Amino acid sequence: MNYGDTLAWLFGRQTFGIKPGLENTQRLLAACGRPEDKLRFLHVAGTNGKGSTCVMMDSILRAAGHRTALYTSPHLVDFRERIRVDGKMIPESSVAEGLTLLRDASDGWEQLPTFFELATVLAAWWFAKEAAEFVVWETGMGGRMDATNAVTPEVSVITPIGMDHQMWLGKTLKEIAGEKAGIIKAGVPVVSAPQDADAADALAARAAAAPTMITFVQRPWTDGPLALTGAHQRWNAALACDALRAAGILVEKSIELEGLHHLVWPARFQRVGPDLVIDGAHNPEAVATLVATWREVFGGTKTRLIFGALRDKDAALILRLLRPIADEVVLVPAPGPRGTPTAELRLLAEAEGFRNVTEAEVPTALISARREEGPVLVAGSLFLAGEVLALLEGAAKPLSSAQ
Repeated sequence: MNYGDTLAWLFGRQTFGIKPGLENTQRLLAACGRPEDKLRFLHVAGTNGKGSTCVMMDSILRAAGHRTALYTSPHLVDFRERIRVDGKMIPESSVAEGLTLLRDASDGWEQLPTFFELATVLAAWWFAKEAAEFVVWETGMGGRMDATNAVTPEVSVITPIGMDHQMWLGKTLKEIAGEKAGIIKAGVPVVSAPQDADAADALAARAAAAPTMITFVQRPWTDGPLALTGAHQRWNAALACDALRAAGILVEKSIELEGLHHLVWPARFQRVGPDLVIDGAHNPEAVATLVATWREVFGGTKTRLIFGALRDKDAALILRLLRPIADEVVLVPAPGPRGTPTAELRLLAEAEGFRNVTEAEVPTALISARREEGPVLVAGSLFLAGEVLALLEGAAKPLSSAQ
């Protein structure tokens, strides 16, 4: 199969939904010759800040001269964003080669592999082929039964845990934290961001049972300028640096500074010109952080909000949190079948007191909002952020994914 054919086949696996469990991943890894045995993983779980922490670790490692692989999700515009070595996306030819191998290996299975299981094993296969020295390895959603948990890492890293994906991970913060804590393994050091009490207790209990040592970041990173905006990113930077040290990877302070100052991570309070901010915040904790960052940058200036959300998100609470920084909102459909219809979002926005509520398709919303003076904020979904970035880049509309 060529690249287009294999990608169409992969995205067709989305019909199998999200299937927690490690059996398929382990079978696929075995079919690829156990690539994970040749790699050193830095495994990152959590609710918010996973991607930012991962890209910081990757950037520091590359600044130190290490050949570093990075696996993150979801992608924004191009599927290949998920799988990188030394900052470069996996080539189309390698996607085609790897997915053909995985398709043939799983042909006839009673329980066919999902999109995320295939993407995860594709990444491990390519990283081994590329002889990556370290792999920064982000979970997709949970931890315990996440496909990425089929490896034994050098360090387990936990970013802030909040209320998200309750359908799969649990209804309480303690239950969700218990699932995230599933990446903790015997003898593997654990480094965590500061957590709410219930989450911290769940992590500590899992570490004690493993057993292994767990440490919590005590203070934000303050040694110099960061490429990413917001006070929360200084806590992510501290977590990234502490995690590298826990894994036995020691770098000079000047290398930390270089890595944290020279990196790009789209859709995290991303400024596009003076008047447009794109942020993928899509759960209450992330949106509260977004609002705080907005006030850091813009003070009391209100935004014209472009908003869309998936059905499994608490759109009412998210809009309530955004209301203090926005009087008007343009509601747009989030890409894919999981998007909340704008008519439903209108009822929620009006109930939260937005004074000017309109509905539009994403291209129209973007053009009309930017015609007026003042800043514009796109928020509510990483998939929406990806569609906006694709429009701005003149790229084809991105294929969306469940994870």
